Amino acid sequence: MTCRILVLYYSRTGGTRHLAEQIARGVESCAGAAAVLRSLPPVSTVCEATASAVPDDGAPYAELDDLADCDGLAIGSPTRFGNMAAPVKHFLDQTGAMWLSAALVGRPACAFTSTGSLHGGQESTLLSMQLPLLHHGMLILGLPYSEPALASTRSGGTPYGASHFAGSEGKQPHTEDEDTLCRALGKRLAETAMALKAVRQ
Repeated sequence: MTCRILVLYYSRTGGTRHLAEQIARGVESCAGAAAVLRSLPPVSTVCEATASAVPDDGAPYAELDDLADCDGLAIGSPTRFGNMAAPVKHFLDQTGAMWLSAALVGRPACAFTSTGSLHGGQESTLLSMQLPLLHHGMLILGLPYSEPALASTRSGGTPYGASHFAGSEGKQPHTEDEDTLCRALGKRLAETAMALKAVRQ
């Protein structure tokens, strides 16, 4: 049976989206695992405004069922003052029923982020996304230092999850170390999810 890994992200300039796609590659490098890419629409300050049901490009918008049905989760956001972006928080705030039913307990999860400045809150943003997942009883995965790129990177990449230094205009290219760490995180998530699913069955 296929292990379904939800790669959920919000991206404005494409930096976080690229990370999501690399994580999905890592997931799909594992036989028996399938990555399901889903994005999140922006949150409007105008209450009446609604996003189109289908994004102009990129992955389809996520629905709560995507989360409820996954065997593992990779969640990504650009940094917003050292915190997750509002669309990610808004989506997680709608998961109360899943929390009440313990629907996500025991499933593995990881986080990834993109930031405009090298010390602009990569690690605190990753931790901010992990907090609600801990409340859901999910098992949080990071990147171990057995990954050589974690020691060699001069841009993104942390033990708390994958990251990218996008620069102040969001145009800094992704480095090979950043991409390598994303794929390693996706593979680790898929392998863990498959092992846990085998135990549950």
